[in-house]
Amino acid sequence: MFVDSHCHLSFPELHGRIDAVRADMAAAQVDRALVICTTLEEFPVVHGLAMAHDNFWCSAGVHPDSEGIEEPDVERLRALALLPRVVAVGETGLDYFRLNGRSVADMAWQRERFAVHIAVAREVAKPLVIHTRSASADTTAMLREAQAAAGGALTGVFHCFTETAEVARAALDMGFFISFSGILTFKTAAELRAVAEFVPLDRCLIETDSPYLAPVPHRGRPNSPAWVPWVAAELARIKSLPLADVAQATSRNFEQLFKLPSLETSS
Repeated sequence: MFVDSHCHLSFPELHGRIDAVRADMAAAQVDRALVICTTLEEFPVVHGLAMAHDNFWCSAGVHPDSEGIEEPDVERLRALALLPRVVAVGETGLDYFRLNGRSVADMAWQRERFAVHIAVAREVAKPLVIHTRSASADTTAMLREAQAAAGGALTGVFHCFTETAEVARAALDMGFFISFSGILTFKTAAELRAVAEFVPLDRCLIETDSPYLAPVPHRGRPNSPAWVPWVAAELARIKSLPLADVAQATSRNFEQLFKLPSLETSS
């Protein structure tokens, strides 16, 4: 019924209890999950989870905030992106939130890393999983330039969306999906709820970003894919729709974006 389109099951809070996580997912009618990669060093564990479980898929990529790790190049990232059950490139993008005394100009290494991911996504025809924080102008500019060069053949999702309606419009205009996390349920997220009301349902995804950002009423605890129905419920409330409609639409969007077969039970 539900899909968690972005979770970090390789992280220690969850990886040591995968059987329990999967049991909780089944009890909550969360049938599928996309396991996200943040470093090349982490990829074998991420990919191993996708290969071991028929309702998990994964991405290949290096998070923009990751420093002091193996830097991806096109050849290496392409090889990973072409492996079985890898359906996306990322998590990638730009993050200027923690400059640590550096200027935006000093973050050229992030833009170079993002360009590698964009090039690979174009080459292997798989969607990008976009992370952007305090960097939306540069993120969207780089994606627009790449789309123009590719004749529009570039797609993906802005994950854990927390940006403005203007950024949402830019993402939608480029054909990207927008994914909402447990932040949607936070008391302080009124502006984000307004964005969620604006984004068409056929362009929405839902996620947990586990083990982070547990939704109300679970705030303060490690998040789990089993709690993605709370995000769906809030999106349904915002859009004045039955929960089943949101579950069906976001599952269908997940299948469309990541080129996966439909599940009869997803409705």
